[in-house]
Amino acid sequence: MQPTGEAPLAGIRVLEMGQLIAGPFAGCMLAYFGAEVVKIEPPRTGDPLRNWRVLKDGTSLWWRAMGRNKKCITLNLRESRGRELARALALRSDVLIENFRPGTMEKWDLGPDQLRADAPELVYTRVSGYGQTGPCAARPGFASVCEGFGGFRYINGVPGEPPVRPNLSLGDTLAALHAVIGVLLALVHRNRIDGRSIGGAGQVVDVAIYESVYNVLEAMVPEYDGAGIVREPSGSTLTGIVPTNTYPCADGRYVIIGGNADSIFKRLMRAAGRDDLAGDPRLADNAGRVAHQREVDDAIAQWTRTLDADRVLDILDGADVPAGPIYSVADMIDDPQYNARGLFETVEVAGEPLKIPALTPKLGRTPGATRWPGPEVGAHNREVYIDTLGLDEAELRSLEGDGIV
Repeated sequence: MQPTGEAPLAGIRVLEMGQLIAGPFAGCMLAYFGAEVVKIEPPRTGDPLRNWRVLKDGTSLWWRAMGRNKKCITLNLRESRGRELARALALRSDVLIENFRPGTMEKWDLGPDQLRADAPELVYTRVSGYGQTGPCAARPGFASVCEGFGGFRYINGVPGEPPVRPNLSLGDTLAALHAVIGVLLALVHRNRIDGRSIGGAGQVVDVAIYESVYNVLEAMVPEYDGAGIVREPSGSTLTGIVPTNTYPCADGRYVIIGGNADSIFKRLMRAAGRDDLAGDPRLADNAGRVAHQREVDDAIAQWTRTLDADRVLDILDGADVPAGPIYSVADMIDDPQYNARGLFETVEVAGEPLKIPALTPKLGRTPGATRWPGPEVGAHNREVYIDTLGLDEAELRSLEGDGIV
């Protein structure tokens, strides 16, 4: 099926007020699928993400991906005139995204209750560490802390050792994805009920980072409430499912093998030359394999240690056993599957090509795309303030002179 050419969110305007990761990644996703995203940044300095991690020519390479497709304007929200302009933009938007500490937008007279009378259709999306209510709401909520509070860090690591974090801001990204889901649900509700277009009311989408982490904890709550079981860290294994683990190979690399279905386990054992374990009645189902996990994992590791990783994967591929390598980003760039799926897009920054990740999911008729990389600070001031808000040249120069934009 060929793409139709129109992005699914074309015609939706999003006002992004926030910085760094959680709110801006939600805006990035919406912009990728066609929304017009107007991003407000502080004058001169811009979003702090512009200066995070690896810089090239004074700007973060991360920013070029995070800021893609956004119309970036500068606005001093600490000044009343700046807040008036932000309000004017909000009233012309379908969606507002903010990730300030709860109470900040209300202090600026930009909270949802303060906008509702003039913008009843606005989908007001709030991302914070602990949500807008509850005894923890006012706390600063960074992803690192919220990953612990949300239960993820407790189970992530090796038994008997301190909990570890992946080298990513996982909580922020999960919160951003939940914000996107919330925005889309609210837009569907606003625009269509019972299959009829109604032009209905907007609503507040309240996303907490810790709750976004909590949302992926699978069966931990019912296991505790129904059986008194607290899931503990389990290293590279998955509690209660055997075998699924990481195994060492002769060349110093590791492979991941998931042989936990009964028929797959038999094929795995035969591929490893362990027909005895393939036919062992003790290991015929997952419960039996869990009871003898050490024996199973040791047998697999003894086999993988005798072969290079590529050879292990070739054998398991031939046996139809799920297995794969552990990739670095360098491996991803060279991999034919990644490239066949179009997971890299090349943009131009200062006359030079730069690869950035394509975003998923893939839509067959209305795919997303990167139209431009993260732009410079205030790159769209003239377009937004003059074309969208209707200011004239003299007003814009006055705002610039006063440090408002």
